[in-house]
Amino acid sequence: MSIGDLVVRKRDAAATRASLLEAATSHFAKEAYDSVTLRAVAADAGVDVSLVSRYFGGKEELFAAVLESCQTPDELFQGEPSRFGERISRMLVDEPLENDRFDVILVMLRSASHPSTADAIRKSGEARFYGPFSSWLGGRNPAERVRVAASIIKGVVIDRRIAEDFGLTPRERERFRARLARILQAAIDP
Repeated sequence: MSIGDLVVRKRDAAATRASLLEAATSHFAKEAYDSVTLRAVAADAGVDVSLVSRYFGGKEELFAAVLESCQTPDELFQGEPSRFGERISRMLVDEPLENDRFDVILVMLRSASHPSTADAIRKSGEARFYGPFSSWLGGRNPAERVRVAASIIKGVVIDRRIAEDFGLTPRERERFRARLARILQAAIDP
């Protein structure tokens, strides 16, 4: 074999990084922080484990990058606040579950008890969710109102992940959605 016969595979840094993030997100959404190994993430991404260190540093930095890469909930902070409860209840109860839409909640939930992740989770939550939500909401005590609404939203997301139809008949589900709309609206109203 001559040198001319060798096929040189060019590394695509952006694709490698994206592949590692996708694999890491999948692992952190399904497993506790301690259970996720860099070797398993790299294997799922189809790359050598040394590339995790090259692109992210270590496991803590990879976890922070996963939080940053998860879809932001910008659709929550659009429209009129007076229609929030109705709009968000329909999103949470009626719209099809998208695999990545609420991954960040699962990622945070599975890793929240680990001391290495608490700061990253808090910073990401403030920058990507609580801060923008409070700014959009405005008025008196927006941080308190946002925390109440966020707690309700997270609970509903987790419940729906457990049973997509909430274990309710279509009629019960609609009554549940209407009640949820009223509760969400009351949570954010001043």
